[in-house]
Amino acid sequence: MPSVRPIHVQTGDPLLLVGTTKGAFVARGDRARERFELGGPHFAGHGVYAMTLDARAGRRRLWAATESMHWGALLRSSDDYGATWTDPEAANVKFPVETGLALKQVWQLLPGRASEPDTLYCGVAPAALFRSRDAGESWELVRGLFDHPHRPRWEPGFGGLCLHTILLHPRDPKRIIVAISTGGVYRSDDDGETWQVSNRGVRAQFLPDPHPEFGQCVHKIASSPLEPDRLFLQNHWGLYRSDDGGRSWRDIANGVPSDFGFPIAVPPREPNTAYIVPLESDEFRCPPEGKLRVYRTRDGGESWQPLARGLPQENAFETVLRDGLAVDGADPVGVYFGTRSGKLFGSRDGGDSWQLIAEGLPPITCVKTAVAA
Repeated sequence: MPSVRPIHVQTGDPLLLVGTTKGAFVARGDRARERFELGGPHFAGHGVYAMTLDARAGRRRLWAATESMHWGALLRSSDDYGATWTDPEAANVKFPVETGLALKQVWQLLPGRASEPDTLYCGVAPAALFRSRDAGESWELVRGLFDHPHRPRWEPGFGGLCLHTILLHPRDPKRIIVAISTGGVYRSDDDGETWQVSNRGVRAQFLPDPHPEFGQCVHKIASSPLEPDRLFLQNHWGLYRSDDGGRSWRDIANGVPSDFGFPIAVPPREPNTAYIVPLESDEFRCPPEGKLRVYRTRDGGESWQPLARGLPQENAFETVLRDGLAVDGADPVGVYFGTRSGKLFGSRDGGDSWQLIAEGLPPITCVKTAVAA
């Protein structure tokens, strides 16, 4: 196993949590976000598809979802920014025996609201939502979604049948929105007891009926806590916005070279701003014309601008996965993304210019931002 390069983290340091197909990395930036020191790899050889930092209730707890052919999917945590990690002997997230299902992968990790400091959520494959009420010591299946009558008819996408997005309304403690590939968007207004389908206006052009009740291949949803009813959605073909908490959607693919892509990110203090990385098509999942460009809207999707300064513009046959793009809460906002070829890029001016933070990493599966507690 390769040795793990440690990093020394101080309170207030900007952090990047980077998951790859062969381990996890933690990057510590200086206060200006000009330089990043890369620590890792943690869990060398294991796929890491979800990471987060839980800084509530005085914690500084990193979580990583690891996966291996031998040990399956496990959640591991660190209270010292990766110097040491828990090593559970058995799966800490697992389906009840009576379901007959086995956990394949954890796709999303999310701390609960500040008002519920011991609650965490995770989305998994096969598609389901789990919740912990004791800071991750134990996990329970959210039965309201699992028992939904649509679930037996959800079909796996190219990456499997996964629940990859969890959005918590910051002011309504009962509202949860999830996205499933390829189930679509579902919303609960009673803390997960019941769920309503929320796909009106989203196309599924790969199906005989392009506007089904459910079955859309949603790739990612994002929103700002300042306007949580305004949601942005990147679909498998399609780019959408909702202004009513996901009850209806309208197309906002105005001036983008392709409306196919995976990630979408919204700055926490800019509810009308969103970032995407368009790809040529579902058959050729590389940037159009071989030019690696991030697109930004600042008017809710009415128009989009290409952001390319500092990014390769020739033969850049890169792919950015659904959790490979992230923004921070600084002013100006920092934007970061990782590619399947192992390159990590960052911008500290809202995307106007870019720098290469790291290269030669394993294929990057997720990038998350945090501030050291």
